[in-house]
Amino acid sequence: MIMALQEEFELQGNWLFRRRSLLPLVVLLAGVAVSVFTIRMRGMWFTSVFPYWQVYEYLCLVVGLVGMFVRFYTVGHTPVGTSGRNTQGQVADVLNTTGIYSTVRHPLYLGNFLMWLGIALLTCNAGFIATFILAYWLYYERIMYAEEQFLRRKFGDTYLRWAERTPSFIPSFKRFRPTDLPFSWKKVVKKEKNGVFALFLLFSLFDGIVAWQAGVSPNFALLALTAASGIGYLILKYVKKHTGLLDERGR
Repeated sequence: MIMALQEEFELQGNWLFRRRSLLPLVVLLAGVAVSVFTIRMRGMWFTSVFPYWQVYEYLCLVVGLVGMFVRFYTVGHTPVGTSGRNTQGQVADVLNTTGIYSTVRHPLYLGNFLMWLGIALLTCNAGFIATFILAYWLYYERIMYAEEQFLRRKFGDTYLRWAERTPSFIPSFKRFRPTDLPFSWKKVVKKEKNGVFALFLLFSLFDGIVAWQAGVSPNFALLALTAASGIGYLILKYVKKHTGLLDERGR
């Protein structure tokens, strides 16, 4: 059966949406292999930054942290039933159009991109970084298309008016409209604790690869941050499972 391109894009997007957690795993495995290869071959980029490795590492971490804070801001200002981690299908009880959603239509995917870009930069391999950016765009372009088709059918003209004035991925702040919903730290802590620990853990992993391959000492400050975020993750996971301290009505 031959489908129109519009239906094919939506079908592909929904399929990728349910499997979007696989992309980080592919990027990680490929990134580790590329990082080892680049260090052993003494790639030009790595050779240039190696004398200042920890400084470069912190610059990459800043990129990742910017992405993490984009996610924090987005999740903290959204109601229940939107901007979730659901994997089975699209969910949107209301259409978010204020706050960060007045500047960009897909802020969570923007945040994810920056977090993974920070990690990709650690490979010091221009070819891998360019491939990652292209792969991310092609992968999430389909997912964004499927999500927007779902929102268009559900919210009709309200969605179309918002989409006409709001960029899909690169923010524009000239039409920023503040949200009436207060920021919820409880929701951020409950939903984003995994991502915080994963970010520091992966940075420590790549730092360890450099220490192993180049024969230098690891970044102990980074290891300490990883340990602290790991302990925090375990504590918060226990609190979430066994108490109601992080529960908040409507969030």
